[in-house]
Amino acid sequence: MYKRAASLAVLLVAVASPVATAAPTSTVYVHGTDIAAAEQAVEAAGLQKLTSFRKIGVVAARGDAARISSARAKSGVTRVEVQRPIKFLGSTSHIATRGLDARTSLGLTGEGVSVAVIDSGVDPTHPSFGGRIVRNLKSLCLDGTTQTNCIVPVPNFLDTDTTSLGGHGTHVTGIAIGGDVQTTGGPVIRGAAPGAKGVVISTGAAILILGADAALNWVLENHRAPCGAGVPAATCPPIKVINNSYGPSGGGAFDPESVTVKLQRQLVAEGVVVVWANGNDGGDGSANLSNPPGVDPTPGVISVASYDDQGTGTRDGALSDFSSRGLAADSATWPDISAPGENITSSCRLYLPICATGLDPQNGPGLLDLGTFNTISGTSMAAPHIAGIVAQLFQAKPSATPADIERALKSTAHKYGTGYQPAGPYTSSFDKGTGLVDVVAAVNAL
Repeated sequence: MYKRAASLAVLLVAVASPVATAAPTSTVYVHGTDIAAAEQAVEAAGLQKLTSFRKIGVVAARGDAARISSARAKSGVTRVEVQRPIKFLGSTSHIATRGLDARTSLGLTGEGVSVAVIDSGVDPTHPSFGGRIVRNLKSLCLDGTTQTNCIVPVPNFLDTDTTSLGGHGTHVTGIAIGGDVQTTGGPVIRGAAPGAKGVVISTGAAILILGADAALNWVLENHRAPCGAGVPAATCPPIKVINNSYGPSGGGAFDPESVTVKLQRQLVAEGVVVVWANGNDGGDGSANLSNPPGVDPTPGVISVASYDDQGTGTRDGALSDFSSRGLAADSATWPDISAPGENITSSCRLYLPICATGLDPQNGPGLLDLGTFNTISGTSMAAPHIAGIVAQLFQAKPSATPADIERALKSTAHKYGTGYQPAGPYTSSFDKGTGLVDVVAAVNAL
C-alpha cells in the first residue's frame, strides 16, 4: 500500500542533457533499417555525410532543418537523432503540443485562470513572470499535517526558491505560465499559458517535499478566491489546475484512502484539475513505476509522461527513456498522456543547485539577467506543459468540468510510436498513455 510520506517524496527531475546553441546546421544520426537505407536517406535529403556506423545501421550527417526533416520522412529511416538541436526546446516544445498554434490562431493564453504550483518555490522577480505571481506562499508544515494555518503568505517579490533544491519550482512555473522572453542573442523562451496567473506554494527543502498535502488542502479551501475574498477575479482568478512535480522514487501501489487522494478527489469535485508528473524511473512494462497518486482513475486527475520532440518540434518523436512506465498488464497503472519533458529550457537562476544541473544557460534581456534560463529534463517538465494547457482549455470553455478537460485531452491525443490498445473509452499504452497532447484538437473537442 502506498503511504504518503515526505521522506519518500522527491522532485521528479532527470539528469539534464546538453543542448547546443542554435545554429544554421546541425549534426544528426540517421538510423535506418540497415546501413544502405540510412545512407540512401542521407544522400536523397542532401545531407553532408560525416561517417557511418555500419553494424548498427547509422549514418552521422550534417545539414539544415529542412534537410533533416526530409531525411526523417525517407523510406527505411527509423529515427533521426539530433545531436545539435536546431532550436532550444524552450521554443519547440510548444510547437509539438500545438499550444503555440492555440495562442496565435485562437488567442488562448490561459487568461482568467490561476495555476497553482506546489514545488520548491518560485522567484517572482524572474523576467518570465512580469508580476503574474499573484500569491506567494510558504509551507511551514510538518510532514503529514493538513492544517491550513501552516501555509503562510510571503511578499510577492520574495524568492522562496532558495532551498537546497532551489530552481526546480521556478523552472516548472516558467513552463506552465512563463511569458515570452527574448534571450540575449538566442531564442524566445515561453510558457504554455502566458496569460494565466500563478499561485505558488513552496514546500521543499533538501530533497524533501514537506507539507505537500497541506498545500493541496490550502488550494482546496482557497481555490475560488486565492488572494482573499476582497480581491477581484480579474486581478487574481480562481485556481483551476494544480501542478505536482514530485512523488516517491520507484512508484508504488495506489492507495485510494490516502490523504493525498482524498484531497485531490475533493478538488476535482470542486472543479480543479490535478496534474502529476508520472516519474523518472523508466522501466519496460514488467513493473508499475508510475507515480501513485497520478494513476487515480478519477476523471480530472492527470498523470503525464515525458515526450522528446528531438529539438525540432516534431510530433513524431519518442518517449523519453527516463519516463516511468506502468505495468503493461494493468491499464490502471498507465500514464494518461504525454507532453514534452526532455531538454526543456525555462526560467532558472544558475546559482541555485537544480538550475546549475542544466547544461545550456541563457541570459535574459536585462543587464543583470545573467544565467536566467537553463535546460533541464524530467517528467517534472512534462507535467507543467499540461497544467498550462489546462488553463488554455478553461479559457476556451470556462464552464468545462475536470472530466471534460481530461476527456478532451485524451480523446484527441496524437498517436506517436506504437503499442496502443483499448483501455476504457480510449486507446492507450503503458508508457505513453493516450499519446502526445494536441491543444488545438482538444479545444475543438470541448
